[in-house]
Amino acid sequence: MPELPEVEAARKAIEENCLGKKIKKAIIASDAKVIDGVSPSDFEAALVGKTLISAHRKGKNLWLQLDSPPFPSFQFGMAGAIYIKGVAVTKYKRSAVNDTDEWPSKYSKLFVELDDGLELSFTDKRRFAKVRLLNNPVSVPPISELGPDALLQPMAVDEFYKSLCKKKMPIKALLLDQSFISGIGNWIADEVLYQARIHPQQSASSFTKESCATLLKCIKEVIEKAIEVEADSSQFPNSWIFHSREKKPGKAFIDGKKIDFITSGGRACLLVLDNSLCTRVAKAERKPNFKEKKQ
Repeated sequence: MPELPEVEAARKAIEENCLGKKIKKAIIASDAKVIDGVSPSDFEAALVGKTLISAHRKGKNLWLQLDSPPFPSFQFGMAGAIYIKGVAVTKYKRSAVNDTDEWPSKYSKLFVELDDGLELSFTDKRRFAKVRLLNNPVSVPPISELGPDALLQPMAVDEFYKSLCKKKMPIKALLLDQSFISGIGNWIADEVLYQARIHPQQSASSFTKESCATLLKCIKEVIEKAIEVEADSSQFPNSWIFHSREKKPGKAFIDGKKIDFITSGGRACLLVLDNSLCTRVAKAERKPNFKEKKQ
């Protein structure tokens, strides 16, 4: 699903192309599963005539500040995507709408035309996204319930270490908890754990300060690189395990090592087993005793 880099690419595209322009026309889909808590007609009336002032993101959520409230907010779900006609915006593979498809797409949930003729659409093929109209998006769920943004609000090593000491859950499950850190999803979690050489099932409470520092460094590097290439996965480094995500079990290798596909916390994980991970695997498969916990 779209994660922090994909949503940030959408925010940046809006910031660079749409700000300062007035909404001339709005069309909201009659889809109560996605359009949350407001009728299409009321939503449209709240947008038309308003000027786009700024675009904001926290975690995987995006919202647009207009010259007066309420403001449209977008929770991307599994396949949400922003399209701007005539502007190249990174397409998340599973949510991509082809350039040759009708415009706006039949999957469009919100469509606006700006006063200079530019057109923007939020699409959702799988209908797990949420589009809301909110007076103050940061003060209400889901944004108010999010933990610090993984890019904009990085934790200090000491703070991160103290937080992990209190958590007995596997580290990958913790990274996916948006109330702990927001913006990290399945592919980023797999990537940073691979780059840090950390087993996804290692208990968070077993981490040392050194391993916390390594993990924070990898989170920063992976997210910043993904944003640098505007979430275009074809430009991700060849050394990333990301490129093996679509390969079949038993046929995926990196640096000559076999990639195992396991499940942790109900989510699929990519795991490369080598000697440096053996002790972590052992720790992940047994409960730490009291002495280990104190250390």
